[in-house]
Amino acid sequence: MKKNIFEAKIIKFFILLLISLNFFSCNEIQSPIPYEFVDITIDLNKPEFFDLNAIGNYVPITGGYSGIIIYRSSLDEFKAYERTCTYDIDCRVSVDDNNMNMIDTCCNSEFSLTMDGAVVKGPATYPLRQYKTIYYPNNKSLRITN
Repeated sequence: MKKNIFEAKIIKFFILLLISLNFFSCNEIQSPIPYEFVDITIDLNKPEFFDLNAIGNYVPITGGYSGIIIYRSSLDEFKAYERTCTYDIDCRVSVDDNNMNMIDTCCNSEFSLTMDGAVVKGPATYPLRQYKTIYYPNNKSLRITN
């Protein structure tokens, strides 16, 4: 009887340990792009950012490892993507004519502009690095950070 209780406690311990490890493990996908500190605030009232006043538009800016593409996905949500291709870090992505995907012309990888930089077409297997965005509607400014 004591042996069964002891075995049950050991099993419970290992189950809790596995759940804890899974809970505290990092879910972020590792990116092949070198880390570059980003903390940029832009004023959407400035002429170079007027395109971002309409949903579905984008503007490329300097920053990050090889530049950043800012995309307005809704009235109060923006997305900011690293322009470095995750297949070849010497190449940069550009937005296609339909404003739906970002394409790297070096390897022809495509990434979704609307779905968090996910790979649409390889050879790339990692999504584009996405930066955090904080929108301040009162003064129409946008902060982009790691």
